[in-house]
Amino acid sequence: MILFPHKNTPTETHIKADKVADDRVPDGLLRKCPKCHHEIFANELDEFDECPYCFYGFRISAKKRLAWLVDQAKEWDKDIKPSDPLHFPDYQKKIDRAQKISGLKESVWTGLARINETKFALGIMDPTFIMGSLGQMTGEKLTCLFERATEEHLPVVLFTASGGARMQEGILSLMQMAKVSNAVAKHSQAGLFYLVILTDPTTGGVTASFASQGDIILAEPHAMVGFAGRRVIEQTIHEKVAPDLQDAENVLAHGFVDHIVKRSQEKKAIEWLIKVGGVHD
Repeated sequence: MILFPHKNTPTETHIKADKVADDRVPDGLLRKCPKCHHEIFANELDEFDECPYCFYGFRISAKKRLAWLVDQAKEWDKDIKPSDPLHFPDYQKKIDRAQKISGLKESVWTGLARINETKFALGIMDPTFIMGSLGQMTGEKLTCLFERATEEHLPVVLFTASGGARMQEGILSLMQMAKVSNAVAKHSQAGLFYLVILTDPTTGGVTASFASQGDIILAEPHAMVGFAGRRVIEQTIHEKVAPDLQDAENVLAHGFVDHIVKRSQEKKAIEWLIKVGGVHD
């Protein structure tokens, strides 16, 4: 004799999702900080998109950063866009999607910027554009940035965010490390100031070249900074690495970064550093 034909204990009942209710919940209502793991209501985030608990800076587009970073900005070389030199499968679709998401034609915004009366050349790599990957035309835009800054006797401020070289462009992508580094060297030889701000993530060939060549190198709190990814490192050395190995704070402790700066303080820090170490008018 079955007294209880329906199982309804909490562990045995299958609760189906209410699809109608689910559709009423807006996307992006909650965000989880990848560093301190707090869940944050979207309306708790200010214009800087910083975690209010640990000050980790969520990944944002170049144009969103530009909106609060400077007082005036004029874009340079905005029509430079990627090509498909290797005819890589579905690469053009990936580019089209990235352009739509970021509002840029390549993975870096470059131009002339001003904070109060302090003028400088500015580059902002965009993690929403194929994770800020370094493609052939990314390198071209960055090279043009440094060359024009050298000609016009301007300091350069560069925000890096990249997963590394863009695999769809093969060796042409890797060549950009040397190309941009050469332009950085000529800018330095002219006695001009170069400031780098490392944001999450700054990895691969970008870290191995121009991201590490600044006169001053700053980083945002808890930004991932490194060369190879954690899994590659562990497979190579056959042991686990510390959870904070590639956190900006650990990189600072080992002398590869000069200071950690919150986003809310970046504008003031840039202006002060250029006035102290850069050329301005």
